[in-house]
Parts: sequence; C-alpha cells; structure tokens
Amino acid sequence: MDACARYCAFLEELTPDSLSRLGDHVSNDVRFADPFNDVRGRDAMARVLHDMFEAVGPVKFTISHKSCEGQTCMLAWRFAATLRGRPWVFDGTSVVKFGSDGSVIEHVDHWDSAGAFYEKLPVIGWLLAAVRQRLRVD
Repeated sequence: MDACARYCAFLEELTPDSLSRLGDHVSNDVRFADPFNDVRGRDAMARVLHDMFEAVGPVKFTISHKSCEGQTCMLAWRFAATLRGRPWVFDGTSVVKFGSDGSVIEHVDHWDSAGAFYEKLPVIGWLLAAVRQRLRVD
C-alpha cells in the first residue's frame, strides 16, 4: 500500500518541524491512541506529538517491519529518545487504518508503558520492577 509507505517515511523522519505536514497523512477526524492518550482529530494528535517532543526532545522512530492487509497495516518499530538525561529506547507496534482516500483514520500504538516508562521513575519504578520480578516465572 503506497499510503502506508508514505506514512512510514513520515514517521521515521518525524520532527517538531515536520508536524506541520501531519495533515498530508491523516484525516481531520483521525483517532490516535497510545498508553497515555486516546484522542480524536488531527489537531489533538498534533498536540500529543508536540508534547512528546517537548518532554523528551528529539525522537527517532525506526520501523523494522510492516504488514498490510486491506486498509489496515501493522507496524513494528523502535523508539529512541532521551528521558531524564538517559537514553530511552523501547520497541512497540502500531495498528494503522487508512481511509479510502489513503489518509490515516486511526493510529493505535501498543507498547509496554510499565517497563519502558514507569519503571524508569523514582519510587514507583522500584515498586513496579519488584512486582514484575515477583510475577516472573523462572
């Protein structure tokens, strides 16, 4: 799917400046969801992405695999940025649905927010790591 290839290229080159081109790829009423957000509308999605850049600075998405069937694509990716002065890298997936005009109508990210984010925070991070250790099957 050509629209998927264009959208993947956009995500891999995503910067605060390129956010102005979000409308070239997503519909006006796009749904965007991740472990922290579930918003509708291009402006709301842009705000989420803008806030991400504000919080962690430059980010890099590297898409390692994509699989499309009909109007739905599954993307496997790696996210790299800096959180609290340290490298922040984790893997995730996105389910992206395209409308008949090739624009994204839904983008839902899936990633381990406990392991990739909350466990990096003081106090709660220690607690979540301890719970994860306790539940692990050896």
